Amino acid sequence: MDGTVLVADDDRTIRTVLTQALTRAGCKVHATSSLTTLMRWVSEGKGDVVISDVVMPDGNGLEMLPKINQDRPGLPVIVISAQNTIMTAIQAAEAEAYDYLPKPFDLPDLMKRTARALDQKRKAPQSASDESGERPDDLPLVGRTPVMQALYRLVAKVMNTDLPVMISGESGTGKSLIARAIHDFSDRRTLPFVTVTGADLQNLEGPVRVLARVKGGTLLIDEITDIDEEIQARIVRMMDAPGDHVPRFMATSQGDLSKAMEQGRVRQDLYYRLCGAPIHVPALRERVDDIPLLTEHFLARAERDGAPKRWLSDDAKELFRVYSWPGNVRQLEHAVRRLGLTSRAIEISRTEVELVLGSQPEVEPVLGGGDHEKLSASVERHLRRYFDLHGDMLPPPGLYQRILREIEAPLIEIALDATGGNQAKCADLLGINRNTLRKKITDLDIQVTRRRKLM
Repeated sequence: MDGTVLVADDDRTIRTVLTQALTRAGCKVHATSSLTTLMRWVSEGKGDVVISDVVMPDGNGLEMLPKINQDRPGLPVIVISAQNTIMTAIQAAEAEAYDYLPKPFDLPDLMKRTARALDQKRKAPQSASDESGERPDDLPLVGRTPVMQALYRLVAKVMNTDLPVMISGESGTGKSLIARAIHDFSDRRTLPFVTVTGADLQNLEGPVRVLARVKGGTLLIDEITDIDEEIQARIVRMMDAPGDHVPRFMATSQGDLSKAMEQGRVRQDLYYRLCGAPIHVPALRERVDDIPLLTEHFLARAERDGAPKRWLSDDAKELFRVYSWPGNVRQLEHAVRRLGLTSRAIEISRTEVELVLGSQPEVEPVLGGGDHEKLSASVERHLRRYFDLHGDMLPPPGLYQRILREIEAPLIEIALDATGGNQAKCADLLGINRNTLRKKITDLDIQVTRRRKLM
């Protein structure tokens, strides 16, 4: 690499690591913990690429992007942030950042992105001022759990690619919301976003009409597993020959698409065309620690819409946490809205929650396998799909350690959650030494929160 990189981060360790890595790669580096200093360097014409944190002692890195774009049009800015929410990724895209990486970032990945930024001129961003329709400024995609942070990172990575996106998840998890967010904050955001079902593709002219509507924007096919084989064949032909204006294809499915393919409900050729970037939206019961955040979000939204200010009592919060939520986030939203309207006091009681939720419904099987499927069978199925997605190519080297890490991290996270963050109990539960557990927590970058376990 050849060029000058400006690094702004209040973490001394990150500044040191980036300075050393970039210098070894052949770059000149100026590093600072101050946005004021960074902006002075930019105004003086220094730097070919900027790498900046968001939250700094003297300001917000995202808020500085319009000023950088004004002073130095075309200067690439790579945003790194520990605020691992989808809104951070979206705000970075809106502020016309060259790239966005959530912390903890992969250093080789950041180096590759920096090299690309140095090697190519930045493309002129599209304006969003002519968008039609209402943009979801207040997306209910909130959560601090590891599964949601992984979802945010994946959405941010695929947002400005042309890969087809397959979004799976149970009813009410927000699959269409994810698709809309990817479109609204991508390079295609000024183009149409069109959602279709099998009924829109019934006759031979259906695909032609759909492509005419989407005009190179984003085409979302809703519940692909519900579409019959004949129409699936039309979708394959439509994806192979989309015409002059090639749209971005997305699809949603409540079930596991690979299992549906094995059962003959989804064509194999369609499966491989749609699964360019698979995204799984977790069920609410898979991220119970996000329930308080979602509840506060919906109560605040109701208050902005004119409802009285409300909050849940501690007993009501506990019931919300242990409830199975078969309708996922959508059911939670409806329950909170109803409680906000019907509660007799400012504090919502457990009794009122019980009246709204009724008796505990039966929990549906988690996506990817039923109650009778062994873990080994589920792992085998996912691994075969992983190999299949590479076609005739082999996956990148180091597969063994990557797979172990994928399994080990959620196992430890769930065990820590079950033991209320007590590492001694967690180590005993897992059957490993406590020092071994501590090392794995550090190596896997697992966040440990001590709390009283609700039984």
